[in-house]
Amino acid sequence: MRKINVEIIRDAICEACHSLLFAYPQDIEKAMIDASKKEEGRAAKAFELLLENSKIAKDEHIPICQDTGMVILFVHIGRNVIIDGNIDEAINEGVREGYRQEYLRQSVVDDPLFNRKNTKDNTPAIIHYDFIDGDQIIIEMMAKGFGSENTSKLAMLKPAQGVEGVKEFVLDTVNQAGPNACPPMIVGIGIGGSFELAPMLAKKALLRDLSSSNPNADYKKLENELLDLINELNIGPLGLKGKTTALKVLIEYFPTHIAALPVAVNICCHVSRHKKVVI
Repeated sequence: MRKINVEIIRDAICEACHSLLFAYPQDIEKAMIDASKKEEGRAAKAFELLLENSKIAKDEHIPICQDTGMVILFVHIGRNVIIDGNIDEAINEGVREGYRQEYLRQSVVDDPLFNRKNTKDNTPAIIHYDFIDGDQIIIEMMAKGFGSENTSKLAMLKPAQGVEGVKEFVLDTVNQAGPNACPPMIVGIGIGGSFELAPMLAKKALLRDLSSSNPNADYKKLENELLDLINELNIGPLGLKGKTTALKVLIEYFPTHIAALPVAVNICCHVSRHKKVVI
């Protein structure tokens, strides 16, 4: 067994905040550059401006977007790990300190409906836990902006609607999102499970590297088909029309009930700030 003090986790989260908000992840930057080469006119200019914005943010260490997001974490804890201390408090303290030290925008309110009072430190973070083999803690972390988050949707389709029903729902969701999702977007899709699991699958999909494909051949094919169909919508970068409405479609799936076909679409803007921390 390996004992890990929560101070190590706190410091790792704080350090991640120092780098997460100021540059594209490598897979996003590559996808943006590749997509920009396919465009012309206003769409090409949009990519030029977005890539210039990214360079300025990285060089001058300023946030790549004014919405510095709400922190969402998937924490995978090794079964041979003993956690010394309160991990929830440590993670939130890491977020609190990271956002404070970098003077990042505080975007979290304590009550979603009545008071909506800002917590003034961008906590609490949203934390999901599961267990893995080994003696490590692997943290997948994202700072999710809510311009794109607010365009996401869930549908409880009938099984008879099948693949075509899924395609129709995804395309309708992306089309309604339009420029509000700050395209070019990354489209995370969760299929199966239950009412609460499908959106979590869609969220987890957004953490995948853009060079990856679903290992299941059928779902890989669906990812590619949906990407082509989405890009045919001609929304384009920043909603200026063009060949690139989405950089990637990523699907995760899970077994479901015989009477169900849950489908969730979680859209992310082109920034897609995510990072993996291994402790």
